[in-house]
Amino acid sequence: MSEIVIEVIEADLRDALHAEAVLRLLDEYARHPMGGGMGLPNETRNVLIEKMQAHPCVFALLAYEGEQAVGVAICVEGFSSFAAKPIMNVHDLNVAKTMQNKGIGRRLLEAVEAKAREHGCCALSLEVRGNNTGAQHLYRSFGFHVGGERIEPAEAYMYWRKPLDEVGDDSR
Repeated sequence: MSEIVIEVIEADLRDALHAEAVLRLLDEYARHPMGGGMGLPNETRNVLIEKMQAHPCVFALLAYEGEQAVGVAICVEGFSSFAAKPIMNVHDLNVAKTMQNKGIGRRLLEAVEAKAREHGCCALSLEVRGNNTGAQHLYRSFGFHVGGERIEPAEAYMYWRKPLDEVGDDSR
């Protein structure tokens, strides 16, 4: 059995193929119960790429197997006032259902971490549903740990983080 070859690139949201891949993979995630089960509303689909392009701290990474986009990470660079450094938030991460459990999520996280380190970020952060044990396993194996909880109606979201330096390990 041959190993799959995955390439992770930063999406050029001006490229129609990249933009469509981001929308397709994000919509797949939104249709899954962990993403709300509803898909992206048309009004969101119609403006998402334009709004992402206009926001200087937002970017998307795409994982490709050959010519097919099979994973996406949408990230937002923020700022940690406690560390006085940038922090990188993984806002959305999705691997196409047919490609899960093949290391693609890990490859996306590795690419996010590399970009965060290039930007001098002190940590990575993300939120994960309390009942999403598969994602929690991946995040834990990648070095994330629970950093706090926030309760949403009917669902618990946990805030997780991965320090990238001593300053980022403030447990806040």
